[in-house]
Amino acid sequence: MATRKKVLLKVIILGDSGVGKTSLMNQYVNSKFSSQYKATIGADFLTKEVMVEDRLVTMQIWDTAGQERFQSLGVAFYRGADCCVLVFDVNLPKTFENLDSWRDEFLIQAGPRDPDNFPFVVLGNKIDLEDQRRISTKRAMTWCTLKGNIPYFETSAKENVEVEQAFHTIAKNALKQENDVDLGFPPPSAIKLHDPPPKQKKGCC
Repeated sequence: MATRKKVLLKVIILGDSGVGKTSLMNQYVNSKFSSQYKATIGADFLTKEVMVEDRLVTMQIWDTAGQERFQSLGVAFYRGADCCVLVFDVNLPKTFENLDSWRDEFLIQAGPRDPDNFPFVVLGNKIDLEDQRRISTKRAMTWCTLKGNIPYFETSAKENVEVEQAFHTIAKNALKQENDVDLGFPPPSAIKLHDPPPKQKKGCC
C-alpha cells in the first residue's frame, strides 16, 4: 500500500502584544513556561509532530509579533496557513475587542480559497489570574458563535490548562482544511517575486 505523503500544517497565532502567544506555543511544544516577557520580533516558529486521526502530521506553529509596526510582514507569514489561532487575555478587554481586526486582517492578507469556512480557533489566555478577569466565558463564546461557531478554549500557558486540548483541535481543524484543499481545486501557482517577465515570442504562431 502506498504511504500517504507527510502532512505539514501551517498554524498562525495572532493577537495583541503580551497576551501569551509565545508562552502558549512554548508550553505546547517544549512544555516550558517563562515569566520573563520578551516581545517577539517579526515572527518565529516551532514545529511539533503529532498524531491526528491516525495520521502523523508536522505542525509548524508561527508566532507573530503583536506590534502594529510588524503587521506589514503579514502577507509572507499568513500565506498558506491551514489554521489561524486568535489569542486574547481574559483580563484585558482591549485584547478581546481587537480580535475582530486580527481576524479581518488575516483573511485579507492570507486570501484563503474559502474565507467563510477557514478554520479559526480562539484562546482566552491567562485564566490563572482569575481575580483579575474582565471577559466572561459567555461573552467570548457569543463572539465565537457569531463568527461561525469558532472553537473556544480558556487557557493558562503558565499552569498548562487546556493547552494540549486546544492545539489538538487546532491540528484536527487544520488537517481538515488541508484535506479539503487536496480534494478541491489545485492552489494557484506560486508567484515568485523578482522573476523576469516571460519573453514575448516574435513573429506569428
